[in-house]
Amino acid sequence: MAQELIEKESQSVWERLGGTDGGAPEAFAALVDAFYDGVAEDALLRPMYPAESDLKEERENLALFLIQYFGGPALYAVKRGHPRLRMRHNPFKIGPAARDIWLKHMEAALVATPAITPVAPTLRAYFIEVAHFLQNSDTD
Repeated sequence: MAQELIEKESQSVWERLGGTDGGAPEAFAALVDAFYDGVAEDALLRPMYPAESDLKEERENLALFLIQYFGGPALYAVKRGHPRLRMRHNPFKIGPAARDIWLKHMEAALVATPAITPVAPTLRAYFIEVAHFLQNSDTD
């Protein structure tokens, strides 16, 4: 039992979701789709994306980023280089309301994506941390 816990904790999120052949890419894609389905309808967050965008590119970028961050192949870096999260988000005013709404949509996506359930606490903690890190305004 203790050995199982140690092994589980030493595995990356990517490995815990089964890796390339075990469903991890699909799990991240489903999470990102659920998240962007909410963002697409959100009056505060949707205007941060180009009006003509169908959000397909944004979905792909986020999925690749999460896969890379959580232990999968570095395909995000191949496509876009270093993540530079703060630089990429700095052009947008991200105040407390935007931060909290972003977290609301991500929480809904976590709940709506059963394949993510085994690693949801780890992802949730990361999303909370990064949402606060990317907030660049104290006002809405």
